[in-house]
Amino acid sequence: MAPRFGCLRPQRTRGIYLAVALCALVLALAPASDATYVPLLGINYGRVGNNLPPPQAALPLLHNLGIGRVRLYDPDPATLRAFSKTGIELYVGVPDQVLAKVADPAGATSWLKANILPFLPDTKIVALTVGNEVLTGNDTALVRNLLPAMQALHDALTAASLDKQIAVTTAHNLGVLGVSYPPSAGAFRKDLLPYLCPILDFHARTGSPFLVNAYPYFAYSDDPKGIHLDYALLEPGYPGVPDANTGLHYPNLLVAQIDAAYHAIAAANSAAARVVEIRVSETGWPSAGDANEKDATPQNAARYNSNLMRLVAEWKGTPLKPAVPLRVYVFALYNENTKPGPASERHYGLFNPDSTPVYRLSYIPAHVPGGGGDNSTGGDSGYYDISAASRQPTGRWWTWAQAAVAGGVAVLMLAV
Repeated sequence: MAPRFGCLRPQRTRGIYLAVALCALVLALAPASDATYVPLLGINYGRVGNNLPPPQAALPLLHNLGIGRVRLYDPDPATLRAFSKTGIELYVGVPDQVLAKVADPAGATSWLKANILPFLPDTKIVALTVGNEVLTGNDTALVRNLLPAMQALHDALTAASLDKQIAVTTAHNLGVLGVSYPPSAGAFRKDLLPYLCPILDFHARTGSPFLVNAYPYFAYSDDPKGIHLDYALLEPGYPGVPDANTGLHYPNLLVAQIDAAYHAIAAANSAAARVVEIRVSETGWPSAGDANEKDATPQNAARYNSNLMRLVAEWKGTPLKPAVPLRVYVFALYNENTKPGPASERHYGLFNPDSTPVYRLSYIPAHVPGGGGDNSTGGDSGYYDISAASRQPTGRWWTWAQAAVAGGVAVLMLAV
């Protein structure tokens, strides 16, 4: 059609105006870029692979999953640019290797200027995650630098008047717990208390969340005879496990793990426990593994992540904190083929690098137009099949938009 525009006679331009008006209507009716179907659900976008697509390829997958929050593990410029003006909220990682630098105030300011400030405000960065699972690693220098780095980055953000916009936190492996069962007995490892207590003070003072990487898969794998698989897979029909100390009933292992961390915070720092919120920065289930990882299957991964998404979409909290809705980041968007460790580490993704789904995953989104509530897996039932994410680049509204644009083009053709 483009070559014909230059040949239009002046008296036939009304068709153009009508077509343009229809296109404008399509854009006006499109969902806001920061609207999501499951607002409390996020996903981890790791890039430890040599066959991953460019970051722009992630955007339609996220849109069709109804996910508007993403955790990145480093401030890769191309990735940050790809999320510009999308409205997607980003947690951006501060890699372990720069903790020593940013623990110094001047280094923190320099790092922010180079890696974060150039992308604001178009890219919606809402938090910096300083290091990853530092306290359960074996690098004592990293452990010593963790809190100073968090404080220096927060101070640099404050100096830039960004401390209310961007939080500073760090993600912990649940190995920080010395006791996790029953949840009411949750307690941090004694050797980590000198580090965790001031970190909790920091969270309480700045209002940032306490992040945990919680994996029922690992707990089940370590004790398959003591933990029922349905309990680990968050199956809603499982009768659950009571905590005799509190009388609280735990329907699944994930909420039990979270409450164990809440109890550990209360035992370590009662003042911080009144205000600090726990968020799950990683959780997932692998779809494949080594020969001894027999429960890493596509079926189990689909069950876990489907149940997880339903759980988050209910806007409910844990038995201990029922009024605090779960905020969870699924691990992970893609399978990452160069991650070290057992084979399961390379098979946590919802998608293959070619954007095809690793397995069939369906869930009941909270606000999908036309969503239903039956137990079928049909496309019109309200369940969402992630295979649709690679087929429908921008969701159901786009089908209507295409029809409207086609109508506008038809009008334009009639006018010429």
